[in-house]
Amino acid sequence: MPIGSLNVVGSGIKAIRQITMEGRMAIEKADKVLYIVTEPASEEWIKQLNSSSESLYDSYIDGKPRLFAYMKMVERILSYVRKGLDVTAVFYGHPGVFSFPGHEAVRQARLEGFNAQMLPGISAADCMFCDLGIDPGVAGCQYFEATDFLVYGRKFDTSSYLILWQIGIIGDSTYPLAHIRTNIRIKNHNLNGLSVLSDCLQKHYGADHEVIVYEAAQYSVCDPISQRVSLNKIIELNFDPIATLFVPPKQPRKIDETMLKRLGINAMTIPTRESITR
Repeated sequence: MPIGSLNVVGSGIKAIRQITMEGRMAIEKADKVLYIVTEPASEEWIKQLNSSSESLYDSYIDGKPRLFAYMKMVERILSYVRKGLDVTAVFYGHPGVFSFPGHEAVRQARLEGFNAQMLPGISAADCMFCDLGIDPGVAGCQYFEATDFLVYGRKFDTSSYLILWQIGIIGDSTYPLAHIRTNIRIKNHNLNGLSVLSDCLQKHYGADHEVIVYEAAQYSVCDPISQRVSLNKIIELNFDPIATLFVPPKQPRKIDETMLKRLGINAMTIPTRESITR
C-alpha cells in the first residue's frame, strides 16, 4: 500500500462544540489539514489545532458550477496524499451529507491504493431533530435535495415527515455559497425555484399546510431559526439559501390489517406520531 492516508471529518454545525473527539484527533495528528467551514471561529480553531491547515474556500469561483469547485478540492486533497502525507480534510457539518468532495476524495484515494476513511459528524438534520422535537423513527422520514425532488418527480408519502435540503438555491448549479463566510442572509436567492417547489407541495398538502423553514444555530449563544408558515407563504420569508424545509405529515398513517396478522402483532403496540411542538 502506498505511503499517505486520508481522513475526512466533519466540523459539525455549531462552531467548535460539535466536532467529535475522533475528528479532533484526526486534525491534530495530520501532516496536512485542508478545510472548508462556514464561520471564522471554527477556522481559527482548526488552525490552532494544526499549523499546517489550509482553506479550500478559494476553490469557489463566481459563475463557475459548484462541481468545478468540488473537483478542485478533491485534486488538492489528493495531491498531498500522493506526496506521502497523512491528510485530514474537514468539511462543515457531517462530512458525508451534501459533501461531494469528501466522498469523491475517499473514493479516488482508495482506488489509488491509499488508506482512506470518512468519520461521522453532526449534520443540520441531527440538530433539527433536537430543536423541533422530531423522532424520525415514529412517523418515518424522507430526505431529498430540493432540486432533485422537483427534477426527478420524486414519489413521497404524505403521512411521513418530508425534509427538503437547500431550498434557497433550487435549480442553481453556479451559486458559490460565498455568503457563508460573512453569514449574509438574503431573501430567497431563487424566487422562481422556491415558487415552483411551493406549487408542487401545495398539490399534495394544500395551500394552508404549515411547514417549517429551519436553520440550525452556528454558535452556542444563538438560537436556531424556525419559521413556521403555510406553504403558500414560503416565498415571503427571509432565510439562508441552504436552509432546510420540514414538512409534517398531512394525515395519519394507515394500518395494513393483513400485515398485522402476518406479523402476529397488535396495532396498540405500534408507536403513534408525536407532536412536532416542544
